[in-house]
Amino acid sequence: MEEKSKVVVTSRSRRPDAAAKQFAFSESQIPAGAALHEYRQHAWQAYQRAGMPVTTDEAWRRTDLRTFPAEAFRIPMEKAFDDLPRVPAHLLKPLVADLHGGQIILTPGGAQVDLDEKLVKQGVVFTDLKTAEQKYPDLLAKMIGKTVNPEEGKFAALAAAFAQNGIVLYVPKDVTVEEPLHSVLWGPGMDLAHISHILVLVDEGASVTYVHEAASPDDVDVNSMHAGLVEIQVMQGANLRFVELQSWGKNVWNFSHERVRVEGNGNLDWIFGAVGSRLTKNFSELDLAGQGAVGRMSGFYFTNGSQHLDHDTQQNHLAPSTTSDLLFKGALKGHSRSVWQGMIYVAPGAQKTDGYQANRNLVLSDQARADSIPGLEILADDVRCTHGATVGKLEQEPLFYLKSRGIPQKDAERLVVEGFFDPIMQRIPFEGVRERFQQAILDKMSA
Repeated sequence: MEEKSKVVVTSRSRRPDAAAKQFAFSESQIPAGAALHEYRQHAWQAYQRAGMPVTTDEAWRRTDLRTFPAEAFRIPMEKAFDDLPRVPAHLLKPLVADLHGGQIILTPGGAQVDLDEKLVKQGVVFTDLKTAEQKYPDLLAKMIGKTVNPEEGKFAALAAAFAQNGIVLYVPKDVTVEEPLHSVLWGPGMDLAHISHILVLVDEGASVTYVHEAASPDDVDVNSMHAGLVEIQVMQGANLRFVELQSWGKNVWNFSHERVRVEGNGNLDWIFGAVGSRLTKNFSELDLAGQGAVGRMSGFYFTNGSQHLDHDTQQNHLAPSTTSDLLFKGALKGHSRSVWQGMIYVAPGAQKTDGYQANRNLVLSDQARADSIPGLEILADDVRCTHGATVGKLEQEPLFYLKSRGIPQKDAERLVVEGFFDPIMQRIPFEGVRERFQQAILDKMSA
């Protein structure tokens, strides 16, 4: 693969942003419930104050929402799922083991929850947000608003105020959950706003694997949107493997704010996969807040058609002797575009920091575009931080080598692309997730 180590910035005149469209949501649509009333009211006030993002905002310079039909979206009614397509069976299959320890299916206006009785007896809570409000209000108070602030932007406030569906996972101190937990957010329907809030607290010395997938039918003529928050706390000496798969349909507008806080000697393995949506703007932050905390972030994305995926990552080293390791790899076809902007931040006093970030992109058509912007902000003097970014096309030499041995052009290209993604696949300790990613590669290559 021919690679360019320099990021090329093209200057161009920018049209002034048009008057931003506004959502039609009202205060009366905020979910009722005493447990989260104060939190939601605060979020509603932040939502009213915040403007719709425009390209003059630094974080949104490369993602334009002028064609975003905000005013068209509505919140699903209770049991809206009754008249909508059901979740496909393949989404409910285990991805990391033969069995689930528990599974939650979130659908418009409802949820289905299943949890192994053995885990219930150990004190594990794995339920939907509405049930948690009724049964575990004290636990919710320890989780909600602890890592993501509703003030962080229009979509953060929107999700905090209006989330009608979500996940609450709590693993008690020193409990090890052997079987993985799995949730699916299923978002069918026309002009629906799917709004979710995921809350995870892995207590001291506990361990769990959690897989969450967001998906919808691939209806070309059906617009919908998703706005979500992910708040995770990994406490002292705890261990979390968190896998996120995003396979939204072609006309879904997807926005999310996600942050994980890892305390001393805690360990996080965070794996992203993104192959769907019309447009995605995702903020993913890792806060290494205690000495000895470790976090690894591995990302896979593959775009085609006119897809636009924008991932904004932040690795915050807030304590001494912390380690972060980020690798995002993406391939692009058609007229699609990817944006990755990453930052390693080292706070004053966070000595012995070891931070790494890399973004590699493979552009498979002349019309596709990948923007890759790494960054460092270091306020300590005894650290090791490295970063890099590459954008390249398929190398002709390995293609020629494969074709000279009788392999057809398309198969040769597929093999080279699979080889490009192999470093990410090697980071994934779950065969089912690797198989899903590998199938996504095949589907995109044959599209």
